[in-house]
Amino acid sequence: MLSAPSGAGKTTLVRALTAARPGLRFSISYTTRPPRSGERDGTDYLFVSHDTFEEMVANGAFLEHAEVFGNRYGTGRAQVEALLAAGHDVILEIDWQGARQVRARMPECAGVFIMPPSLAALEQRLRGRGTDDDAVIRRRLAQARSDIAHWSEFDYVIVNDRLADAEAALIAIVDGTGDAQRRDRPEVAAAVAAILDDPASGGPPGA
Repeated sequence: MLSAPSGAGKTTLVRALTAARPGLRFSISYTTRPPRSGERDGTDYLFVSHDTFEEMVANGAFLEHAEVFGNRYGTGRAQVEALLAAGHDVILEIDWQGARQVRARMPECAGVFIMPPSLAALEQRLRGRGTDDDAVIRRRLAQARSDIAHWSEFDYVIVNDRLADAEAALIAIVDGTGDAQRRDRPEVAAAVAAILDDPASGGPPGA
């Protein structure tokens, strides 16, 4: 499972990982939000209406689901179970709420949390997208602070400062050689503390 605040780069890292390890399978999430420019239905997401999503929830079709910025996201249970039954390792790109649900159902899953190098860098990335206005960006930054507060619920943490380094770290985790990114290592905790102390964050969550 990979989780990250919006703009931290998890989608780019997932693409790099699946290119480097083609035996992995990516679980395509369902969402009620409209496609962004360049996104393709069935490749990036499975785009469905709110009514369809609610019907799937009622039918128990999701392994996990959550609401983010007014849109619904979910992981299809049948898709994941079919991939696992075929002997594949599966990557889930989900938020911390979904990761918590999956961990409760499948405790053997490993969780990776992707961190931005700073809140200022995250803001720059969000503005660089050119898809959101100031109000939405402020809301995403506020949500990012809340998301980062859950970093310790994951097994591994990667600070996505240099993309090549982050890609190498993620591949190492999948290959079973990623101990340097384990959440309980003092240097990992120190890196997270530095991000939370970033003046752009307004201080640690809850301060």
